[in-house]
Amino acid sequence: MRTVQEITNLRHPTTADRPVYSPLEAYWKAFQEWRKRRRLQTELCRLTDSELMDIGITRIEIDCVAPNRGIVTPHRSAGWHNSGALIYLMLCNACILVLASEAKAQCTARDVLQNQLRSNKIPSPAIPQVLVKSAVGVPAWKKISVGTFANSFALRNALSAKGCAVGSSAREILARPAFTLSASKTVVELFAVSAAELGFETETASLGQIYARAQQLGFELAAAEIAPQLRLQYLDQPVGEFLIIGMEPIKTWQAEPVILTVANGGAGLILIGQDGRLDAQIATTSRFLFVQPNKAAPAEAALVDR
Repeated sequence: MRTVQEITNLRHPTTADRPVYSPLEAYWKAFQEWRKRRRLQTELCRLTDSELMDIGITRIEIDCVAPNRGIVTPHRSAGWHNSGALIYLMLCNACILVLASEAKAQCTARDVLQNQLRSNKIPSPAIPQVLVKSAVGVPAWKKISVGTFANSFALRNALSAKGCAVGSSAREILARPAFTLSASKTVVELFAVSAAELGFETETASLGQIYARAQQLGFELAAAEIAPQLRLQYLDQPVGEFLIIGMEPIKTWQAEPVILTVANGGAGLILIGQDGRLDAQIATTSRFLFVQPNKAAPAEAALVDR
């Protein structure tokens, strides 16, 4: 980007007062937007069909939600030679082709991996390289308030009033007796860490393994209330972000264990449920939210990040 700025700042003496148009800068901005869309597509490909249904799309609609648009060739000013603009265009398009192939391969690999997991053909684990040596050294990601609702009915009404969607399995979890709320208002610090940062180097790891490693490093599982409270207090969540709450699974009426995820899949802010079995395979790039011991304080004595 520094190169782009240097090129933009080069001006002919006779045109010093006139802004110089940079095709390369326009290509670069369009290229960055394209990469954001590809990241969103990759995240959506990782979701199961039921999780996609909670968001409100099907797998075949992923390309429509996160369109695969290329870079539009900008108009070339008279100050640029044809050969120079052509070189920039060729370089940008070459980068796009390479990264498009990689993104497509990631999505395809995810589908292949899911088929392998259904057949119990789990890849051999590699020797993990622990990146987080202790929970103590991990900075808090966000502070939220809990214990602010008298009952789950009031909590669900607040989610509706804020325009936050709730998936079918998550809605069922919020209505279960096992879902409880804090009796007093408290501020809780949340710590975000991916399974890879916990030391896993394989494509996936089981939920039980991730929990065990996190607890070994000093993290603790969060209360289920964290999920809907975070959804209410994290209204500027970027598109394509999926945060899994490290929590004890809660069983549905059909006795299926479910954990909650705070997400923005491109169709709005949503709270969804996902497979909470301890042997469920989770992509190691997925980010979890945990808490640490003694990291809660009365709300009156702490400042809450909104």
